[in-house]
Amino acid sequence: MTALLEVSGVSVSFDGFRAIDNLSFEIGPRELRAIIGPNGAGKTTFMDIVTGKTRPDTGRVLWGERSVSLLRLSEARIAREGVGRKFQRPTVFEDQSVFDNLLMALRKDRTPLAVLFYRQSARDRARIGELAAEIGLKDQLYRKAGELSHGQKQWLEIGMLLAQEPRLLLVDEPAAGMTLAERAHTAELLKEAAKTRAVVVVEHDMDFVRRLGCKVTVLHEGSVLAEGSLDHVTKNRQVIDVYLGR
Repeated sequence: MTALLEVSGVSVSFDGFRAIDNLSFEIGPRELRAIIGPNGAGKTTFMDIVTGKTRPDTGRVLWGERSVSLLRLSEARIAREGVGRKFQRPTVFEDQSVFDNLLMALRKDRTPLAVLFYRQSARDRARIGELAAEIGLKDQLYRKAGELSHGQKQWLEIGMLLAQEPRLLLVDEPAAGMTLAERAHTAELLKEAAKTRAVVVVEHDMDFVRRLGCKVTVLHEGSVLAEGSLDHVTKNRQVIDVYLGR
């Protein structure tokens, strides 16, 4: 399998603290991966590097079939290349309807003239309907986003990212603050999304990670400690020592 994203030998330090230490990681074009690890393990910094927010001191970050270096691209260009990121706290336009949030997120020509002369099409409406059904908000299309539950707002933001048609979706702790039913739906939503793109989920909730049923990467002190199924990594002596503080 050819990697969609390949991170190789990446290190970065902040004021003498090494947040990422010779990290190597790769994911295929249609793969779901969970990243776990204690606080300070480097999970957020890893996503910052991939999205261009943080530049590493050393290493490579290669993207796509042409092995484009993401380290040479701006944050905006990386997003246009197909890397989408969802932060832990949902950020939606609360005064706008679910429909309008999804409409604004659709992948379109964003040049000034295109925006000025844009007219909503039947194809756009159909795509929004598909997205709303996929994220479980079809019956909430004309409700204001601010009236949705926390879990529904999370689904809406995931839908907004899917509307941009990313090839890689980075999702930070999507299960935080959700009910059991919402966590179950979110797991199924991410599993479905990974059928057509790569999805990386950073999470602390091990029950949620188990629901994903995917390969797990354990980070510790900025490097990979273990990889494999959740059952495999949780039996790893080094992982046990890290999580139990031995």
